[in-house]
Amino acid sequence: MIVSMVRRDLRSRYKGSILGFAWTFINPLLQLIVYYFVFKILMKAGIPKFHLYLFVGLIPWIFFSTCLVGGSVSIIVQKDLIKKIYFPREVIPISYVIGAFVNMALSFIVVIAVALVSGVVPSAGGLLCLPVIMIVEFIFALGLALIASALTVYLRDLEHILGIITMAWQFATPICYGEFLIPERFKAVYSLNPMTPIIRAYRAILYEGGVPNLSTLIESLVIGLFFLVVGAIVFRKLQVRFAEEL
Repeated sequence: MIVSMVRRDLRSRYKGSILGFAWTFINPLLQLIVYYFVFKILMKAGIPKFHLYLFVGLIPWIFFSTCLVGGSVSIIVQKDLIKKIYFPREVIPISYVIGAFVNMALSFIVVIAVALVSGVVPSAGGLLCLPVIMIVEFIFALGLALIASALTVYLRDLEHILGIITMAWQFATPICYGEFLIPERFKAVYSLNPMTPIIRAYRAILYEGGVPNLSTLIESLVIGLFFLVVGAIVFRKLQVRFAEEL
């Protein structure tokens, strides 16, 4: 059922569009151009190869924010299906996150190409670590999607609240700026952001051409597993009254 829903989601996402599946690559490229203009041209970000620095952080963030905001309404969107037949409700947010993950994986083809053109050759060890980081982020995003999708059934305003939270969260994550801009007294609090070690790991591979720090990988994995367990527990407890609330 998950495979079927993922396939349907990928086919219907750009159905009727002239460019179709090409939007998977065009969307992040257009966002890259906008952010590059704002932060490099207007705000004079002093980061070497800023386009690559930005791109490497932007693609994982688009996946994460899509899972959090879009995943929050995944149950509501499928309310007719939930009312008609019984099936494990977790299938819906899981299939949504997998669909977004496929888009991110395809987008990384473009990221690697941009890295090579920019003169950054990822190491063999780094490329072997890349799927691990992607899976860790997938686990983290899925955990939050499970929590958000279950809570939104009972609190419909949460979808709009999450949109604001995601926007603020993006600027609290080193995507558009360098971490050297963070004042020393705030760095301890800043490091509590779960997305920070994930973005660092991606950049270590695709921007620096190296291998992520082992402690960064372990930290990201622990965070992801924690939220996945919490998400599964919350979802199981709240799914009992989904049909009634919908």
